[in-house]
Amino acid sequence: MSSLLQEHRRIDRRSLELHRAIAAKLRAHPALIEIARDHLWRWSTSAVRAELYWEACAGILNRPSREIVALREEDSGHMDAMRQATPFAGVLESAERWAVSSPFERQRAGQR
Repeated sequence: MSSLLQEHRRIDRRSLELHRAIAAKLRAHPALIEIARDHLWRWSTSAVRAELYWEACAGILNRPSREIVALREEDSGHMDAMRQATPFAGVLESAERWAVSSPFERQRAGQR
């Protein structure tokens, strides 16, 4: 497997784990979904939004909260792509993000 493909897979796994942490936090505090809705609204006013991702995110955020949370954890190619343009930035605190990301960063450093 090429190093570029390995790196891409590492990034997708890290993103999935971050969104699993987001899902856990959303289960405990469903009102945090409003952070994503606010980001999506701001994206809608931007001239440089990615229309495909915006529409897909809007469709997800119009679902019941349990479905929104479940999709954060879905391990699929479609959701891998959706996590690349996530409106859920800001749900996790810096320390929470680092706790999830640091093993992947150590893995990356070890691959060099």
